[in-house]
Amino acid sequence: MSVTAAAGFQAAGVASGLKATGALDLAVVHNVGPRQNAAAVFTSNRCKANPVLWSEQVVQDGIVSAVVLNSGGANCYTGAQGFQTSHATAEAVAEQFGVSAGDVVVCSTGLIGEQLDRSAVVRGVEAAATSVGADEQHALDAATAIMTTDTRPKQAVVAGDGWVIGGMAKGAGMLAPGLATMLVVLTTDASLDSATLDSALRTATRLTFDRLDSDGCMSTNDTVVLLASGASGVTPSADEFALALTDLCQDLAMQLQGDAEGASHDIAIEVVHAATEPDAVEVARAVSRSNLFKAAIFGNDPNWGRVLAAAGTTDAEFDPYGIDVAINGVQVCTAGEPDQPRELVDLTPRATSIVIDLHAGDVAATILTNDLTHDYVHENSAYAS
Repeated sequence: MSVTAAAGFQAAGVASGLKATGALDLAVVHNVGPRQNAAAVFTSNRCKANPVLWSEQVVQDGIVSAVVLNSGGANCYTGAQGFQTSHATAEAVAEQFGVSAGDVVVCSTGLIGEQLDRSAVVRGVEAAATSVGADEQHALDAATAIMTTDTRPKQAVVAGDGWVIGGMAKGAGMLAPGLATMLVVLTTDASLDSATLDSALRTATRLTFDRLDSDGCMSTNDTVVLLASGASGVTPSADEFALALTDLCQDLAMQLQGDAEGASHDIAIEVVHAATEPDAVEVARAVSRSNLFKAAIFGNDPNWGRVLAAAGTTDAEFDPYGIDVAINGVQVCTAGEPDQPRELVDLTPRATSIVIDLHAGDVAATILTNDLTHDYVHENSAYAS
């Protein structure tokens, strides 16, 4: 189970007709309490979808009773009509569960610039509300309903001492910082206030989802929402909860990376001995966004010169002629000069490790990315057709 693993939560996934295939396309997650505390983070893209604009208002008071999510349409750049659709969706959920529409987070994912069929969404909400449950199948249906180009649902659970965190996520492309074309619902039965949830969520996303940079493209709809029912009656320490939440989010982030559109390599770019954390992140992210580097990995070519070339575009503190690079455990570059022969590097496995030693400090950070493949280009050239 995922979103229903924690006590106090019900979920459902249904087919509302938004997808021409008739697949599941609408999910609800209902917090039955006794508490409805919550926190959320959203895309940092200035071009935000209507459900994000709605939900940013909802979470301001730290109370969320339910989350409704649809695939089959992003409801972005759909004007006043689209915002009214988000509002109507929240109203439909509120009516079904006897809560306030102002306590309903709305999430959408799919093609930008197309109006959602409001009547289909409302019918889907009604169907979902009458079929919610707390078992494994209901959780799986909800996780499946939010998929777009995903090939599989993403779910995770972490158990604490008398409390649980569960989560589901979607996302397989446009994976970049500021979250990652992702919709994520996290649930816990720990008894925590909204301020504690907010702090833990921001720590977790900074170290996990915001370090997933599959293709350098940022979505308009990213939403990660954390709901707490308090049903366990247990109040873990803030640090204990934040650590468990970070572990859960890292699990989901790696599942997102592993299902990235068309990818054949999952690449972890670790920068070590940086002067600061921002420097480490900046260098790793620059490499992750180099199409030359990503294409080389796709071709099983350990072209470490492309790693150094990308690192050199940053403002990070380091000696450009004092960098070491290792690829899948082979030290191919030491102090900016060739070391072990690149022919020793085996890039046939999907898991790929790049370690960049800046020799500038004692801080490390890792960015997760993928290679650039023919399949990725094909899938995204035909997305709207």
